[in-house]
Amino acid sequence: MTKPVDDKRLAFSTESIPKRDIPLIPRDSVAGRALVVVIAIMSFLASLTAGGALLIAQASQSWRSEVVREVTIQIKPDAEENVDSLVAKAVSVSERAPGVEGVHAYSAAESATLLQPWLGEGIDLSLLPIPRIIVVHMQKRSADDLGALREALARAVPQANLDDHRRWAARIGTMANAIVGLAAAVFALMMAAMSTAIGFATRGAMAENREIVEVLHLVGASDAFIAREFQTHFRRLGFRGALIGGASAMAFFLGMAGLFSWGSNSAGGTEIAAMFGAFALGPAGYLALAGIGAAIALLTGFLSRAIVFRHLRELL
Repeated sequence: MTKPVDDKRLAFSTESIPKRDIPLIPRDSVAGRALVVVIAIMSFLASLTAGGALLIAQASQSWRSEVVREVTIQIKPDAEENVDSLVAKAVSVSERAPGVEGVHAYSAAESATLLQPWLGEGIDLSLLPIPRIIVVHMQKRSADDLGALREALARAVPQANLDDHRRWAARIGTMANAIVGLAAAVFALMMAAMSTAIGFATRGAMAENREIVEVLHLVGASDAFIAREFQTHFRRLGFRGALIGGASAMAFFLGMAGLFSWGSNSAGGTEIAAMFGAFALGPAGYLALAGIGAAIALLTGFLSRAIVFRHLRELL
């Protein structure tokens, strides 16, 4: 029986055996880190744009619901008429109308306080034909209830003028829709710019590893295998960038919500509340931001795969 040959020169070392987990594209490269930074910045800006659009949409819905539920009655009396009696009669008619939740009539002093920012203090408003205002809070938006209230006021107080704020609600809706549309256009431009950056990075990686790709293609490696290697690499980069950008955007909105709750009693906080509400996205908003990050990661892998397949078809 022959003995096995014990020759160290014929033995294979473990270092000479190629590792199966070596990626086709280096995982840590300057181009890869640069692409992660670009995707992170674009993801952050896209998330800010989407979050701002959501805040505007929520605030607009709140504005319109509040405006639509309030109805204003203006009473313009003549010099011989008693204003207080007309106001009391209009309040009585409004309280008996269907669908009315509450009625508040502004007194002469309250009306003067409302006009002070425009007319100043110390002016005798009794010399001016200033109408008296009655605010009616409706339980729900109903054209039939407003029609009944309008007819009752026309019979009891002909001097009363009913305004249902429908025109102002339509203007608020138009403004909000325009802002949301602009945000959607900016979001689309950011996604297009990020797609362009991903395309350049993929082509650069293909050019850098051109010899390896051509050798694999010549020895019989399938296009799906080569494309899958690139797709996995760029999807990993896209996930890292989207995670950094999306987490930064969520932290920004959480920080702004906390800052708003801290300074909500100030004048600036009141104006921000009127514009953006409580500046809180809510669970649905943060879920939407997470969805944007996931979509960016998937888009990165899909674009790289498509570009690699196109390049491999050119090699045939």
